[in-house]
Amino acid sequence: MSEHLLSIEGLGITFGGLKAVDDVSFTVRPGEIVSVIGPNGAGKTTLFNMISGIYLPGRGKVMLGGEDVTGLAPNLLAQRGMSRTFQNLQIFQSMTVLENAIAGYHLTERGSVLADLLNLPGSRRRAAAAAEGARALLARVGLDRAADREAGSLSYGALKRLEIARALALSPKILLLDEPAAGCNAVETEEIDHLIAEVAASGVAILLVEHDMKMVMRISNHIVVLDHGEKIAEGEPAAISRDPAVIAAYLGTEAGETADA
Repeated sequence: MSEHLLSIEGLGITFGGLKAVDDVSFTVRPGEIVSVIGPNGAGKTTLFNMISGIYLPGRGKVMLGGEDVTGLAPNLLAQRGMSRTFQNLQIFQSMTVLENAIAGYHLTERGSVLADLLNLPGSRRRAAAAAEGARALLARVGLDRAADREAGSLSYGALKRLEIARALALSPKILLLDEPAAGCNAVETEEIDHLIAEVAASGVAILLVEHDMKMVMRISNHIVVLDHGEKIAEGEPAAISRDPAVIAAYLGTEAGETADA
């Protein structure tokens, strides 16, 4: 069995004759934090959408735990251990924080709608287990004291952590995070930084798209750089920060500043 949890093999897609992503390959191991970076329009989110089953790749493969999962629907990927957050928050603003966390358990529930409608004992047990698990996840992301608050009343950074908690409800083997620190202030970014590191330390692989380069360089084990849909560099943060092709395409002088920090 391969040591790689996720293997991306020659992935590509074309929109209207334009190669949005072309022949991208890389791997992710359990507990590893791999970041995908690049300038706007580089193809990062398109790549995420292919990996997570939203787009059907035009070519290449997505291998998860040695199984070819290319083009599988997101719910089927979730059942196989892949969970994802989005750049734009997918939070139910009028529901409580706890209810949002509980929603993450629905995909793995095996009960029937009729049992839920009749409030049968099995349904009550599942609901109690989901609530208990959700409270534990909220404690893990530092939101346990906000469990009964309306989600819309939370700060943006707290909402980002809530979305991660809901994704963790699926007990993923790999978590795809699309700009988890976007729109957050320095304190909120540090909280998310620590949370991502803690999740990875528990053995969950992290695949990250993020524009905050200081955060990327600080927490990543490995970095993949895209430009115009193509992979132009790959390696450890220190090497990436000094790669001339990366500096020319994206990082600019910030690379040297980050490397020296």
